Amino acid sequence: MVRLLIHWLLSAVALILVSRLVPGFVVQGFGPALAAALVIGLLNATVGFVLKILTFPISILTLGLFLLVINGLMILVASSIVRGFHVYGIGPAFWGAVVLALLGIIIRAIAQDA
Repeated sequence: MVRLLIHWLLSAVALILVSRLVPGFVVQGFGPALAAALVIGLLNATVGFVLKILTFPISILTLGLFLLVINGLMILVASSIVRGFHVYGIGPAFWGAVVLALLGIIIRAIAQDA
């Protein structure tokens, strides 16, 4: 349970970092970042999972790069749900997904040690 909370907090921090690095990706504080991290996680676990299964052949052809497009779409959907979290277009959503994927590697390494 503690590991899950640490992962959630680190994901919120990652969203704030992405908002500083990617133009068009806006998080207006730590509260919206926590909510956005939760919503993105839930979307990826449900809708994103189904989309990843349906688009598996495309993912193989693109060597997994299409998964970043799906993650970008989940970020766009989350931005329409969470107040204080805005992503202005598919471009910032895609690049946000790229940066979040890179930060996710670091987060998993930190959460594993905790």
